[in-house]
Amino acid sequence: MTEWEPVYRVALYSFLIGIVFGAVVNKTNFCTMGAVSDWVNMGNKDRLRAWLLAIGVAILATQTMQYQGIIDVGEAIYLTPNFGWLGYLVGGFLFGIGMTLASGCGQRTLVRVGGGNLKSLVVVIILGLTAYMTMRGLLALVRVNAIEVANINLAANGISDQGIGTLVSAALGIDNSTLVSRIVAVLLGGGLVVYAFMGKEFRHSFDNILAGLAIGLIIAAGWYVTGVVGFDDFEPLRLESYTFIAPTAQALMYLQTFTGSTINFGIAAVAGVILGSFLYVIFTGKFRLETFSDASDMVRHMLGAVLMGFGGVLALGCTIGQGVTGMSTLALGSLMALVSIVFGSALTMKFEYYRMDEEGNVSALRQALADMRLLPAAQKKD
Repeated sequence: MTEWEPVYRVALYSFLIGIVFGAVVNKTNFCTMGAVSDWVNMGNKDRLRAWLLAIGVAILATQTMQYQGIIDVGEAIYLTPNFGWLGYLVGGFLFGIGMTLASGCGQRTLVRVGGGNLKSLVVVIILGLTAYMTMRGLLALVRVNAIEVANINLAANGISDQGIGTLVSAALGIDNSTLVSRIVAVLLGGGLVVYAFMGKEFRHSFDNILAGLAIGLIIAAGWYVTGVVGFDDFEPLRLESYTFIAPTAQALMYLQTFTGSTINFGIAAVAGVILGSFLYVIFTGKFRLETFSDASDMVRHMLGAVLMGFGGVLALGCTIGQGVTGMSTLALGSLMALVSIVFGSALTMKFEYYRMDEEGNVSALRQALADMRLLPAAQKKD
């Protein structure tokens, strides 16, 4: 069965793991946008802790494989010395706004498609088209000429990659960057796991614990599949793990050019997540169709999809792609993208809250920024 080596075997494993991903997310209601919403609007951090637990587990598992020589995360796109800081900040911010408008990030949208949500199906199509336009189409002109021109070549400054450990070592003049990276992995990964379990309610939430542990291990499994199962001296595959913006675009293109295209890890992951979610709702009797409530609801979701597709490509990932997968490589760019995504989402939620009672957008934005302590509190109205 040489035809299954290595690309088809990798796709099969990605598909099967994706099924688990979709089922777990649907069962546990894991949602990064929901996590930010719970935190911002209700002060509840349980789903946020699940997200942080996933990041911590992914870091510890991935870096363990790295130090044992099983994989080399230096081959991943996240650690390139081409430091696209502007893309991380702008793209992450736009993605955060988009996922709030579209009622969920990339992975949650795919899970909802599997559950029968027709709104999410529209979001997936527009998100994928926009992402592909940003990668290779009309919007690529904006990406290349307005965003990537600001990229910093770290190699020109004698820095091999954008890993946090590497950058700390360079800043402090420490030669052993590998040791520093290990320390960072233990402190950051272990710290996030400890923080997650510090929440009393979280410790008693089976679903949140399951979501955090499962997703963190799934990200590590993705690295293993592409780095070990897919290893081939003659046909090397790109080292990657789960992310859902570019793969959604590739999946749409794959459906249109099937006879002339080859499946890959990301395309199979998208299909697996949708199927996993579908199987879960069928077996539990929770499948139901959901449509837009009105025209404004549709416009809101469509705009959110455009922002997610465009922003996700600029930021090189989504709440999973950068927020968990990228973070597992300890890349500074992933941390910047993650913070920008959370900020964009939180600001949008605050803005919408005040917009319900305000006549103008400027006043609502001012109060939202004041709430986030980015403007003096005096700017807020009583």
